[in-house]
Amino acid sequence: MRSRFVVLLLVLSMTAPLMASKRDQVERIENAGYVMDEILSIPEGIPGDLLKKAECVVVIPSMKKAALGIGGNYGRGCIVCRIKDTWSPPVMASIKGGSWGLQIGGSSTDVVLLIMNRKGIDRLLQSKFTIGVDGSAAAGPKGRTAAAATDAQMRAEMLCYARSRGLFAGVSISGSVLKPDRDDNEDLYGRRVNEKKLLLEGGPVPASAKDLIQLLSKY
Repeated sequence: MRSRFVVLLLVLSMTAPLMASKRDQVERIENAGYVMDEILSIPEGIPGDLLKKAECVVVIPSMKKAALGIGGNYGRGCIVCRIKDTWSPPVMASIKGGSWGLQIGGSSTDVVLLIMNRKGIDRLLQSKFTIGVDGSAAAGPKGRTAAAATDAQMRAEMLCYARSRGLFAGVSISGSVLKPDRDDNEDLYGRRVNEKKLLLEGGPVPASAKDLIQLLSKY
């Protein structure tokens, strides 16, 4: 009886971290849905006609800023890509880099990136993608439509936005490194996954991502 109890404790000790890790990814996806819902509901949010053209959307809830001698930023979130009339299952991703000076301030910032064409997707799916170096990026225009967008914005492979303390703006985050997070994806799906195949061909959508997919599908 005692040996069975010891075995049970060992099983629980091994599975608890896995369950906690999956909960972390589920929470990030749900937070990504909340971020997009709030941003799309404000008049000065992401232009709807740009979102309709976007091939992929990257949402990083609560990007952290820190400084100790030099500044840095780090965040984790998810990527979804358009597949015909719907959106792909999420792929978990991380972003990090030196201080890129969010003018709207704050120590915790929601970041949204729109990938505007297939070339941008191909660059995104490299082992790591340095924004503004491996592909063109620009601060995204705000408002109901993209009528005020500049030529540089309309030609960019990636458009970048950030929200902090209730303020929303297009920002430049050149130099930050964005990449799929293999360990986080394994936590979410319970196995190693092919990130490229998920984003371009699709697959089962986790329940935690359905609100985000439904929201984006409106556009």
